[in-house]
Amino acid sequence: MSIVLRPSQALHLLHETVLSEVRDAEPDLTFRQMAILLTVYLEPPPHTVRALAARLAVTKPVVTRALDTMGRLKLVARRRDDADRRNVLVRRTVEGSLYVERFGDVVVKKAAELAS
Repeated sequence: MSIVLRPSQALHLLHETVLSEVRDAEPDLTFRQMAILLTVYLEPPPHTVRALAARLAVTKPVVTRALDTMGRLKLVARRRDDADRRNVLVRRTVEGSLYVERFGDVVVKKAAELAS
């Protein structure tokens, strides 16, 4: 199924979604944090700090700082890869799954509101 939006409609949807997020009691994430979170939850694992940095075209310390914040929020968890101790695996959490599901619901709701 394809959804066609004009740029102004897409920006309006993004604006309404972001407004909803900052008004909500849930923590609001930066675009970088959200990109990492959605990569972890929407793309198949395994996810490593190195692979996330490459995917986002940023450095590993940038990803590490974002993961520090998201780890404190329990949205992701990290552990050393037993097969290769140089790698740090990024894992999904129940809290993170619920956050992503709720965020998806907000996007759907805002899109429906804009369509009506």
